[in-house]
Amino acid sequence: MNTAVSRRLWSGRGLALLGIILVAANLRTAVAALSPIVTEISVDVPLGSASLGVLGMLPPVCFAVFGIFTPMITRRHGLEAPLVLALVAILLGHVTRGLSGSITMLIIGSVIAFAGLGIGNVLLPPLVKKYFPDRVGLVTSLYVTVVSLSTLVPPLIAVPVADAAGWRISLGMWMLLALLALVPWITMLVRHRARTPSPIVDEADATILGRLWKTPIAWAIAGVFATSSLNAYAMFAWLPQLLVDTAGVSPAQAGTLLAVYAGMGIPCALIIPALTARMTNVGPLVYVGVFAFIAGDLGLLFAPETLTWLWVSLAGLGPLFFPLALVLINLRTRTHDGAVALSSFVQSIGYTLGALGPLVFGLLHELSGGWTWPLIFLLATALVIVIAGAVIGRPHMLEDTLAPAR
Repeated sequence: MNTAVSRRLWSGRGLALLGIILVAANLRTAVAALSPIVTEISVDVPLGSASLGVLGMLPPVCFAVFGIFTPMITRRHGLEAPLVLALVAILLGHVTRGLSGSITMLIIGSVIAFAGLGIGNVLLPPLVKKYFPDRVGLVTSLYVTVVSLSTLVPPLIAVPVADAAGWRISLGMWMLLALLALVPWITMLVRHRARTPSPIVDEADATILGRLWKTPIAWAIAGVFATSSLNAYAMFAWLPQLLVDTAGVSPAQAGTLLAVYAGMGIPCALIIPALTARMTNVGPLVYVGVFAFIAGDLGLLFAPETLTWLWVSLAGLGPLFFPLALVLINLRTRTHDGAVALSSFVQSIGYTLGALGPLVFGLLHELSGGWTWPLIFLLATALVIVIAGAVIGRPHMLEDTLAPAR
C-alpha cells in the first residue's frame, strides 16, 4: 500500500492540523460578532443606515480585494509566513474594533480584520494540499465545518457578553482566538526556518494568475462559488423580512428559520468534501444542489405559508456549493502554486459577485414592492451552476488547460 495513502491523519503533522482548524475558527468571527450588538454599539458610536450598509458590504469586498493579492505574497514568502501575517491582522482588527470611539475607527478595524480573513480564506485550501495531500476531502470537511461553526457561535454569545461586560469586550474578545491560532504557525515557522531555503520565484508560476482568466475550469469553479456566495449573502440579509411579509411568521420565528438556513451548512461541510474526493464525476452532486435551492426558492415564491421550514431547509442546502468549490480547488490542481492561484481567483471572483447579492435582491424588492422578482433573480443564478457543472464534472487538471505563458 502507498505509504502516503496509509499515513495517519496526525502522523508528523498534528501541529499543521491544529493550526488549520484554529485558523478556520477565526475566519467568520469578525463578520458574525458585530450585527447582533449594533444597538449596544450605537449608544457610544452612532451607527446610521449608511454606516451599517458599509459595514455589511465590507466582508465580501475585502475578501475579494485582499484575496487577489495573496499569490503575490506567497510566491516570495511561502504559505506559512503570510498566514501568520493574516492572523496578526485579524488580532489587530478585533482589538481596534473593541477600542473604537468613532465609526471611522470601527470601519478601519473591520477592514484590518477582514483583510486578514481574506488572506486566510485563500491560504487554507493550498495549506491542506501541502500538508494533507492524501486526506484532502477529510481535512476540508473538518475546516469547513469549523468555519460554519465560527459563523453560528458569535451571534449566540455576542449579546449575553455585551450585556454582562459591554460591547467592547464582546467585539474584542475574539482576538484571543486569533492569538491562539498564531501559536502553532509561529512554532512551525521557527522550527523550519533554519533548514528551509528561501522560496525561489518561478517566472512561469508568476504568470499563472493572469492565465487563469482564459481557463474554463477556473471560471466554472468561480461560478459555482460565486453563486453560492450570492445566494447565501442575499438570504442572510433578507430572508427574515421576506418570511415575515410572505409566510406570516413573527420576527422571532423568522430568526429561528434563518438559523435553520445557516445550520444546513454544517451537514454540507461534513459530507460534501469527503464525498467529492471519492467521486470521479462530481456533476450529479452539482445538480443535486441545483435541485435543492431551486425547489426551496420556488416553495418560498409560490407557497411560503405551507411547509415554510422545508423550503428554507432546501434553500439552505443550495450553499453546498461552498465546500464543493473549496475541495475542487485542490482536486483540480497538481501544484501548490496552482492551488494558491486558483484559490485566489475563485474566492476573489466569488466574493465580489457575492457582495452584489443583497444589493440586487434589495433593489428588486424596493422597485417591485414585493418578493417575486428578487426570488426570480436568485432562481436565474441556477443557470450559472448548470453550465459550470458540465465543466467541473469532468476530472481534469487546471495545469493541463492553462495557455502557455508568453
